[in-house]
This record gives sequence, C-alpha cells and structure tokens, in this order.
Amino acid sequence: MKKNDVLTVTIEDLSSDGLGIGHYDGLALFVKDTVIGDVAEVKIMKMKKTYGFARLIKLISPSGDRIETPCPVARQCGGCQIQAMSYEAQLRFKEGKVRGNLQRIGKFDCPPMEPIIGTERPFRYRNKAQFPVGLGKDGRIIAGFYAGRTHSIIECRDCLLGCEVNQKILDAVLAHMETHHILPYDEESGKGLVRHIMTRVGFKTGQIMVCIVINGEDLPASEKLANKLAAIPGMTSITLNINKEKTNVIMGRRLKLLWGQEYIEDDIGQVRFRISPLSFYQVNPVQTEKLYGKALEYAGLTGEETVWDLYCGIGTISLFLAQKAKQVYGVEIVPEAIADARQNAALNGIENAEFYVGRAEDVLPEKYASEGIHADVIVVDPPRKGCEQSVLETMIQMKPERIVYVSCDSATLARDLKYLCGNGYELERVCPVDMFGNSVHVETVALLTRKAQ
Repeated sequence: MKKNDVLTVTIEDLSSDGLGIGHYDGLALFVKDTVIGDVAEVKIMKMKKTYGFARLIKLISPSGDRIETPCPVARQCGGCQIQAMSYEAQLRFKEGKVRGNLQRIGKFDCPPMEPIIGTERPFRYRNKAQFPVGLGKDGRIIAGFYAGRTHSIIECRDCLLGCEVNQKILDAVLAHMETHHILPYDEESGKGLVRHIMTRVGFKTGQIMVCIVINGEDLPASEKLANKLAAIPGMTSITLNINKEKTNVIMGRRLKLLWGQEYIEDDIGQVRFRISPLSFYQVNPVQTEKLYGKALEYAGLTGEETVWDLYCGIGTISLFLAQKAKQVYGVEIVPEAIADARQNAALNGIENAEFYVGRAEDVLPEKYASEGIHADVIVVDPPRKGCEQSVLETMIQMKPERIVYVSCDSATLARDLKYLCGNGYELERVCPVDMFGNSVHVETVALLTRKAQ
C-alpha cells in the first residue's frame, strides 16, 4: 500500500481518539468519520511501516449502528468523535474498551466487570463550555470549537452537548463586540482583545456564570454588556479573566468582577459546591453523582474508617466520603483547588475532612514515613497518566483494607491494577460510567481488597 491508493476496508474497532480502525493486507488503517461495522471506500493519505491513515471517500455499506448526526458540524468539530454511533453502540464500545484494556494490559483473564452505567441524556449534559473567539474567512467575528488537532475555529453557537443558554450568551457577547468594534484575539500576532468565552451552569441551582477571557485589562463598554447578560434568567456571575500571555492556555490567574458575584453554587447529591471561574468541577454533574455513588459503595464505609483521597481536586469525592467516614484526608497539587475544598467543607458543615497541598507522590510517603499515618481505605482519582510509582508503593506499604481507583483512562488503570494485584491486592469489582456521551472517553471505578496474609 502507498499514498493515494484507494481501498475497501471494514471498520472493526475505534482508536482512543475516535478514528475507525480497519485492516488491509495485514496492516491497520485509521479512518476518520467511520464507525464500527462500516464498509468503506478510503484513500490512503499517509503510510508507516505497520499502519496508515486514510480518508473516507464513501460508505459502501453503512454500519447497522450508524445514525444521522444531530449536530450539523459534527464531522468538522473535534468534540464528538462518535456522534454517528447509536447510543447503545457507544455503551457497548466503551464497556468493551475497558474490558479489553484490563485483559490485554492488566492481564486479567476474566475481569469482574459490572454493566456500564449509561446516561438518560447523552446530549445537553455539559455544565461548562469554553468557546474560542476569532475571525471567519469572511471577516465576521465567530465563536465555536477547534477542529480536531488544529486551532481552526468551527463556528458553532449551540453545541448540542452544552446548555441551550450558551447560544444567548454568545449572541450577546459577539453582538457587543461588533457594535463596539472589539477585535478577537489572534494567536499568531498576539493582538486583539477577546480570547475565549467561558460559561458554567448549575444544573441543580440554575445559577449561570459567564467569564470573558481578554488579552488586556478591560473590555470597552463592559457595563452595557453586563447589563444585557444580567437580564438572562439565572445569571449570577459575570467576570473578566485577564490573560495577556502569548500562550494557548485558556485562563489567566486574575479575575475582574463585572456583575453579581465571582462564583456560582451547585449540588452533587447532598453536597453543595462553590465554583469560581478557575475552579475544577466535573462537567457532567448528573453522571458524576452516579460515579461518586459507585465509589462510595465500593469504599464500604461504616463510619469508623480513616480514608485518604489522593488527587482530590476541590474535594468532590472527599466530601462525599466524609458523610460516611470517621476521617477523610485529601491531597491535591493545585493550591487554589485545596482552598476551594476547604471552603466547600465549611459550606457544608463538614468537619471531618482535612486537606493538604502537594503532590500525592510526595505527601503520602512523607506522612507515612514521618507520622506513621494509616488508612483503612484509599481512594485515588489520578490524571490520565495514572498513579506515580511512589504512590502505588506507599499504598502497598500502608496496607489499607480497600483501594477504590477512579480512572479517566482504562489503559493506565489496567497498568496500575496489575501492579497492585501483584503486591497483595485482589481486583473485586469494576464498573465503567459514561460521563461523556458521543465521545470515546469513559470513566471507570475499580475496587481492590487486600488479600488475607
């Protein structure tokens, strides 16, 4: 096979970033815009020794799981990799992905899988959206999302994963920019003012936040814009975020209040959280409640346990656990997140949760070595790369009765579970949770118990 060859392939699987995978002559081909079960005519765009990339020319026989995409820009936008699959097929794929990684990477022949927890709302589930702002080819000011693997903006004011109010907010901000001749930021030149428009909505409280990220200290006629946005029912917080760095990092560190207050509040279960523009907060609160409920179930708390929550963020899992545990300790590297966690504990009258700033791989070994701390249960919710080796080693030394591992990447989860199960633990239960409908991402909760010595 070589570049520009035209072939017919059957799509058998999906890659981690949503590309269809087919095989021809023993070599794997990755094809965008295809789903499992498609028979497609494709054109090779690039070849390596053992695999290649191809472009879809036409579908010869569409998959039985293929559906019409509700979003008109689904193919161009990089956000919904598998919107063309029925939701039932998406769940089968995600459950199979977790099982396959546990078998292939973790070496668990028959992983103790529970059925994936799906959602009743695979659309309109995101409580947060970040829209880059730029100029279209015709010179109009546009907002939307980046096309996959690029910084080219695909115009979209109503993402079907987000809240319907986002369109009203974008309409108001972009109209204000046009009226007052405010230019969007240009990444190449570093000039222009408005970089991003960020929105957040409290699903339980109905409170709305707008944060406009600017390459400057102020926004012309900002009071007029604030008054227009404030008229939207539920509006609670309107701020500017100052980011004058020539970087692709979205948010700067300074905020300027335009109207209302600098935060909104929302509930997950019985716990209320205060969320600022800079706070981390799960984007799908409905499924987060199911995810944390499963983690709490796996923790098996009776009210007598000491629990360590590693990579705790703003304390979302910690505060869930504190309702049932004797004492919870949370560890997180981001100081602002720990400040939020302490504030959220106070907001809920929770006094049995204590939080430490630092890397989990530093704090846990240091506390264990110097203070001899113990844990009945350890909960970890690490970033995509999984747990550091030193964290896994200290967990094994501490010998908790149970380890609850919450993961956003089942490949690194499988790797870490293999290590823990080779050092005194047994994998008891695994449950995938679909937090991100129409994307390839899936969360997973796993329970490990200590083997009898």
